[in-house]
Amino acid sequence: MSSTADPSVPAFTNPAVPAFVDRRQVVNPGRPGSAERRQFANSHDLLSPDAAELAKAIDQYKSQHRRRFINFEEMLSIFKSLGYQKTSS
Repeated sequence: MSSTADPSVPAFTNPAVPAFVDRRQVVNPGRPGSAERRQFANSHDLLSPDAAELAKAIDQYKSQHRRRFINFEEMLSIFKSLGYQKTSS
């Protein structure tokens, strides 16, 4: 079996093996299409006023806490910060 890589060189330093590319870093922050992906839609134009308020609060929370996605506990804290509370039925 023949190989183009030199067997005396470990694979992680072998130039024939592509290096790991960390795609989490923004290479060109001003370039269109390089914006951070979001959990929810970028536009809140089609939402009701209450839903738009919630979406903006979630976006603000994620921005402040450097979170790309949030969990249910975080979402509940956002609901409560907007004044929502559970009513007894």
